[in-house]
Amino acid sequence: MMPGVFVMLWSTGFLGAKLGLPYVEPFTFLLLRFLILTVILVAAAFVLRAPWPSTWAEFMRLGIVGLLVHGIYLGGVFSSIHAGLPAGVAALIVGLQPLLTAVGAGPFLGEKVTPRQWLGLALGLLGVALVLGEKLHFDQTGLQATGFAVAALFGITGGTIYQKRHGGGMDLRTGSAVQYAVAAVPMAVLAWLFESGDIQWSGELIFALGWLVVVLSIGAISLLYILIRRGAASKVASLFYLTPAVTAVLAWILFDETLAPLAIAGMAVTVVGVALVTQNQNNKPKGNSL
Repeated sequence: MMPGVFVMLWSTGFLGAKLGLPYVEPFTFLLLRFLILTVILVAAAFVLRAPWPSTWAEFMRLGIVGLLVHGIYLGGVFSSIHAGLPAGVAALIVGLQPLLTAVGAGPFLGEKVTPRQWLGLALGLLGVALVLGEKLHFDQTGLQATGFAVAALFGITGGTIYQKRHGGGMDLRTGSAVQYAVAAVPMAVLAWLFESGDIQWSGELIFALGWLVVVLSIGAISLLYILIRRGAASKVASLFYLTPAVTAVLAWILFDETLAPLAIAGMAVTVVGVALVTQNQNNKPKGNSL
């Protein structure tokens, strides 16, 4: 059940951002989220006597993952949605993670990329182009929103590969506390430089913040790290191609976001492309898993 639960929870993160962003700017929103999480996890770690990293090298590795997975990925997603990118389209762009992970897993994790996977990469990019061409007007605002989502894609891809290679022994309580504390620093700097800091407290914002803190940042992120620890990076990344469809359905139900036939076709092409990329990893014998 763990992969299915992860996909459902991860998909709601895009909707939590969309629900809260009308009341607070993205970097301020994430700063609040990371500070609350740091306090909760540090307190839990001391109460439960969880082990902390013993060397500066361990702290640095945790900090790198925090910057990639929480800083760049979440900062990019929140900024793209705040700039007007539909939640379903943001999820689709980030859903290309399995394609990039398959490419990056070659030089960094020793996984070979086959011609079939390169074909899948091309189909995935074509599918995203169809969706974006249907949903966006490529003016300055549209390009900026798309750029934020692409930055998020590279952040979560790099974070997944790095976590698989260096974070296998991480304690989820203390390790996550360090990661969120590190990620809070660039959010504070960006909020101070580019945002007003105004917060319009409302029921929607409080619910979104609580959901993203407890369900996403503690629940879904912990599941992600457990899945990475138990399986190959490319195989775990294949779960992300399911999130765009789930996010699109939830966004249609909750926010009346719709996808035209061409965009739906593009999403289907992307799913086929990602399936081609991940097929070989998913069929590997257990003895070959990383």
